[in-house]
Amino acid sequence: MSTATDPDPRAELAELARAVRAHVEWLVASGAAGTPRAERPAAPVEHAAPRVEATAAPVAAPAPPVPRPAPPVVAPAPPVATAKPTPSAPAPLPPVPSLLQEPIANGAEASASKHVALEPAERLRRLDVLAETVRACTRCALHAGRTQTVFARGTGASRLCFVGEGPGADEDAQGFPFVGKAGQLLDRMIEAMGFSRDEVYVCNIVKCRPPNNRKPEPEEMAACMPYLREQLELVAPEVIVALGATALQGLFGTTEGITRLRGRWKLYGGRVPVMPTFHPAFLLRNPPAKREVWEDLQAVLRQMGRQPPKR
Repeated sequence: MSTATDPDPRAELAELARAVRAHVEWLVASGAAGTPRAERPAAPVEHAAPRVEATAAPVAAPAPPVPRPAPPVVAPAPPVATAKPTPSAPAPLPPVPSLLQEPIANGAEASASKHVALEPAERLRRLDVLAETVRACTRCALHAGRTQTVFARGTGASRLCFVGEGPGADEDAQGFPFVGKAGQLLDRMIEAMGFSRDEVYVCNIVKCRPPNNRKPEPEEMAACMPYLREQLELVAPEVIVALGATALQGLFGTTEGITRLRGRWKLYGGRVPVMPTFHPAFLLRNPPAKREVWEDLQAVLRQMGRQPPKR
């Protein structure tokens, strides 16, 4: 028999039933377990969608790649202009043969490119005007002892020019260069080359005879050089033959001896080939040297594209 302090079994059972029911209802409401009741068929669907969204939300669409900054566009460097030779600057002397085997490359073309564009009649007229100027010249002391000035001889039609030292007694008397014994030897040399006497142009460094046929002084040569330069500019020779050391000194300012320099090509004005050789007066005193001079003159012919006439 039960007492007042004993618990009522029915009450405990009812309380347990209420707790179980409440727990089941909580499970059903939260979707954790159990079967949904008929009166709430849509509850699982409604709750399923948020769960799907909650699961898919972290899987976000990949963010578009951040474009890398384009490399800076570097403008191409402007082309470096090739430096051109200044027309007014003299061209450097090209290497020339030390002996007489080969002509200077393009020597004739270089000379022809500077040829004065004048008609032959106009060229001769200007040479005549220059000769008249020389006749009245008093630039140096040589004018005091001259009989007459000695300007030149020949037309220069062959474009070959011989430059000597200065007039001697015969030249001072006749007014033309190379008319004495040395001049007669020069004429034979010209003929051996295949030219006539008047085809070549013959002139001297100084236009007045030095006393006793001495060598012209440097100041005397300097006074006459403007005349010679203008002569050569008007005649425009293809090749110049420098006869003796004084001719070479006047053209180039060198003080080296002709024995050392003969047969070795040089360039006058950076464009005209010059062949140094012995003066005919030297050959009259040293006949064996004629063979060397003939070698020099053959080199001149090769430079001009010619051959000596057959004997």
